[in-house]
Amino acid sequence: MSHEYNTLQVSREGGVIWVTIDHGDINLLDIEMIREIDQLSLELEAETTCNVVVFQSGNPEFFIAHADVDLIRSLGAVALRPTELNLYVAALQRIRNLPIASIGKIAGIARGGGSEFLLSLDMRFAAMGLTTLSQPEVALGIFPSGSGSQTLPRLLGRARALEVALGCEDYDAEQAERYGYINRALPKAELDDFVATLAHRIAAYPREAIAATKKAMDYSDTQITQGLLEEQYLFNQTRVMPEAQRRMQRFIDLGGQTREGELTLERIIAQINA
Repeated sequence: MSHEYNTLQVSREGGVIWVTIDHGDINLLDIEMIREIDQLSLELEAETTCNVVVFQSGNPEFFIAHADVDLIRSLGAVALRPTELNLYVAALQRIRNLPIASIGKIAGIARGGGSEFLLSLDMRFAAMGLTTLSQPEVALGIFPSGSGSQTLPRLLGRARALEVALGCEDYDAEQAERYGYINRALPKAELDDFVATLAHRIAAYPREAIAATKKAMDYSDTQITQGLLEEQYLFNQTRVMPEAQRRMQRFIDLGGQTREGELTLERIIAQINA
């Protein structure tokens, strides 16, 4: 990797690239991180020597808290249907379509855009007792629009995806495994070795076989780009509504995007509804 990153730490070990997310108190998905994920996706797309990329967090409490709500509130109105994916979703699609395997190693909180980042990876493994996953956007008057409206039902099925998106509740590793949100829930003491062993095993296989396997399995999702464009259009209509703007401001006022607030986010959501 030739690019210097501020929110990501990138290293290599054999045929595996390790990406550690490390950005402030809560790993907030702000514009700086979005731009760096986009840059990383381009570098990974051009990668020729490694067959696996593993994403993890350097923060013991947060994988990625969620997208920056102040950034969402600052976006201008857009009336037309988009013809291109936005910067973040395009980067996630680039990662999703890599000819190499992508793995998420989770031992912290991943909500909203952080959850959607993980949903775009090939596999997800999570530590019991430390992992929290959720899509709380509807409580803020918006909806999962960083690809989640398309990836959630593909993984969980429509009914459970709606339960996650409309319920806005937190899911621990065990429940996430039962729903198909993640591949497997593991004790924290076993997570590192399990992911490293799997990553290096896959990395030892022929690159062409890995790429062909992914391409064949993704064939059923050939309409996902059109679905993502529709998601983007609906989000642009939803986020500018007065109630959505009020709820997002209320979220910030109640302590959203602070470490203390993010650790008790369900309490904040209840207060928004009060």
